Amino acid sequence: CIKCNQGEYQEALVSHGKALVIRQQLLPSNHPDLAASHNNIGVVYYRKGDYTKALSNYEKALEIRQQSLLSSHPDLGDSYNNIGTVHHSMGGNSNALIAHEKALEIRRKSLPSNHPDLAASYNNIGVVYYRQGDYTKALYYYEEA
Repeated sequence: CIKCNQGEYQEALVSHGKALVIRQQLLPSNHPDLAASHNNIGVVYYRKGDYTKALSNYEKALEIRQQSLLSSHPDLGDSYNNIGTVHHSMGGNSNALIAHEKALEIRRKSLPSNHPDLAASYNNIGVVYYRQGDYTKALYYYEEA
C-alpha cells in the first residue's frame, strides 16, 4: 500500500477502514472482497508492528475465504502465509510452522511449480526450522525454494 510505504499507517488504516465499511454495506458477509479488506488492514498493522491486530485481521480474512472459496484457492494460501508470518514475528514458531505448512499445501495444489509464492512458502518453512535450530530441515526447504 502506498501510504504504508510512506510510513503513513494511520492514513492507510483510515482508507482501508472506509473501504471495508463500504464493502460491508454492499456485499454479503462472506464475500471475498471483505476478506481482501481485512487482509489489507492486517498488512498495515503488520507493517506498524502491531502483530495482535494484524493477526486478528488476517484470521478474519481467512475465515471469510474459507466460507467463500474452494479449499485449494491461492488466496487461502496467502491467508495462511500471512498468519504464519505474524506468528513467526511474535516468536511463535510452532504456530508459524503449522500455518506455513498449510500455505505450502494449498499452494502446491493451486500454483505452478515455478511460482514465486510457492518458493516463498518453502523459504518461510526453512526460516522457522532454522530458527528452531533444525538446520537439516531448514536446508531442505531452502533448497526447495
